[in-house]
Amino acid sequence: MKVDYIALSVPIFFILIGIELAYTFYKKLNYYRLNDSIANLSQGIGQQVTGVFMKTALFFGYMYIFEYWRLFDLPQTIWTWIILFIGVDFFYYWFHRMSHQINALWAAHIVHHQSEEYNLTVALRQSWFQGWFSWVFYLPLAFIGFDPVMFLTLSAFNTLYQFWIHTRAIKSMGPLEWILNTPSHHRVHHGSNPKYIDKNHAGTLIIWDKIFGTFQKEEDEVYYGITTPLASWNPVWANVHYWAELWNTAKQSPRWSDKINVFLKPPGWFPAHLGGFKPAPDINPASYAKYNPQFHQKFSGYVLLQFLVSLATGSAILFLNATLPVTPLICGSIFSILTLLTCGALLEEKKWLIYFEYFRLVSGILIVLLLKFPVGYQVIFAGLQIVSLVWFNNLNKPNAHAQEIPEV
Repeated sequence: MKVDYIALSVPIFFILIGIELAYTFYKKLNYYRLNDSIANLSQGIGQQVTGVFMKTALFFGYMYIFEYWRLFDLPQTIWTWIILFIGVDFFYYWFHRMSHQINALWAAHIVHHQSEEYNLTVALRQSWFQGWFSWVFYLPLAFIGFDPVMFLTLSAFNTLYQFWIHTRAIKSMGPLEWILNTPSHHRVHHGSNPKYIDKNHAGTLIIWDKIFGTFQKEEDEVYYGITTPLASWNPVWANVHYWAELWNTAKQSPRWSDKINVFLKPPGWFPAHLGGFKPAPDINPASYAKYNPQFHQKFSGYVLLQFLVSLATGSAILFLNATLPVTPLICGSIFSILTLLTCGALLEEKKWLIYFEYFRLVSGILIVLLLKFPVGYQVIFAGLQIVSLVWFNNLNKPNAHAQEIPEV
């Protein structure tokens, strides 16, 4: 695919996030929290960085079937585009629905649902591993004979459409609610209220949910997130925690059939000897509280700087990966992920971060110098790392501010 529409849309995403943030600030709506928004955007950066290493391999499957096993040679007419748009949206519905009904798939998709807020940053909160299986659901389109570039284009626009529906600023959209997936419909999908779970799986057209019986209108107040909160800003743990839970459940099951079913059954399923199926608990508004650990405000500026460093590094990888040698590409990707870890750990004030951060900053300087990046990149990046090193050191001087990062 010659044009990466999602990558090109990243600046627009941030502009729209800024507009929504300004609107909610003006209206005093409190739809945004720094820690939650950084965590959401970190997942988006990580997804794009890890996706660089997957896209070619995953696209090969669709391309191979199209080249050797397609049933028809379809003309690239407007009707072909329209039919393919409907096909992409149809198979997205089933991919999305199965991602909520099979534990092994939910283990990846769960990342998108972990935020307890609902704003445009949640749209960018994406799994790092979901791409490994989502493409399989679209293979019937390759067998039929839909051109791979056409498929990728419409698949990208299906994803782009879903960005704007992650907002509470837009209420009902009138008659459009009958056909299109709207913010109201998608707020239901992100709810952890028992009546909202596994509803409204649509991508662009809400008609699929209405046809297949998974539609739910927004009625009661929506409580966002997952039924067992992640309670962490760690971006790596967010992507693997449910796999760890499934693995531990499987280990406790002596029967092989139960071990396998742990991964194939819906979320909430447990073997009989562990109590059987556990439905989503009701939400008590009186005791409901979002995960919001306190952190020293003195770290806010430093967190924002490191997030911007990771964003810049991830953007460079995203746009330049085709021309970068393998070693700088891998090192840059690892550094970007480690920087996201720093942001999450600072927002949770983890004691281990002190040693980790010194290691990360020094490693970043060595990477950019030893791998012979262009001089301009070396000066800018090494300069930022040195500034960060001095800043972080000052933040952790016992007499500079109140105290060192406490254990949590």
